[in-house]
Amino acid sequence: MVTRLWCALIPAVVMGLAGPVAAEEAWPDRPLKIILGFPAGSGVDIVTRLVADKLGRDLKQTVVVEPHAGAGGNVGTGIAAKAPPDGYNFYMGTTGTQVASTALYHDLPFDPRRDFAPITPVCDVPHILIVPNSLPVHTLKEFIAYLRANPGKVNYASSGNGSAMHLTTEQFKVAAHVELIHVPYRVSTQAVADLIGGQVQAMMHQVPAVIGQVHSGLFRSIAVTSAQRLPALPEIPTFAESGMPGFESSTWMGLFAPAGTPAPVIARMNRALVAAIKGDLGPKLEALGTVPRGSTPQAFQAEIESEVVKWSKIIEAAHIKLD
Repeated sequence: MVTRLWCALIPAVVMGLAGPVAAEEAWPDRPLKIILGFPAGSGVDIVTRLVADKLGRDLKQTVVVEPHAGAGGNVGTGIAAKAPPDGYNFYMGTTGTQVASTALYHDLPFDPRRDFAPITPVCDVPHILIVPNSLPVHTLKEFIAYLRANPGKVNYASSGNGSAMHLTTEQFKVAAHVELIHVPYRVSTQAVADLIGGQVQAMMHQVPAVIGQVHSGLFRSIAVTSAQRLPALPEIPTFAESGMPGFESSTWMGLFAPAGTPAPVIARMNRALVAAIKGDLGPKLEALGTVPRGSTPQAFQAEIESEVVKWSKIIEAAHIKLD
């Protein structure tokens, strides 16, 4: 009797264990999509297209990149939050969209932590302080001295209220005890054009989208916000080297899935992307001026919780609130 019962149960147990394995082995059997909240040509877009190309080759499926710009990334984040959790929709989030937005906005139609499942951070993205070639400063000390000599007269550009460029500059203002007037733009490309023309006098830009212009000298590059000099820009000093010890400000880009996406898919995507970052994707990310990452979903979740505390304090100290 007992033997017959076990004989009856064993196939069911085996099938139950095999189900997730079979599902994972079959995935992906059609094109995948990565949504993002920033425009084509932005730093997030550039990194996402590198990731999509590599994953497409490794997973042997087309990976489509779908930008939805607007509201500091919130338009794309909202679309991704409502995407079917079927294992074919993913989202490239940032510190701004997944962390800072919770402190900046009161009435978001989505919850960045509840509505997404972390997969892995892709890279850390430092900022670079750039000024027009016409501005009479060449170092960070000279820039701070110029700000203090011209309080309330220097404008800085960003890609929008609540963007990483905005928050990083506000962090700098608090740390350096200086005044700068914020001029938000809808897209950073226009902001950079106006900086080159001298209409705005400073910008804390994410490195990937302007690294070519840094090399060409279209503006003056003062310092980077990373802890160490970037291998892609070894000639540019850090803020710490330039007279602000302890000042560091990098945001991250990371891959997410809509909450409810099957766990085997998240595990498989994590393995594929982390292996890619440790392989030939890593040097390509480094060449853009980013710091390649890669970790487990659990470690990424813990990092997000820690970052919420950090950026909430920065936002509170800068008295930033958006509706």
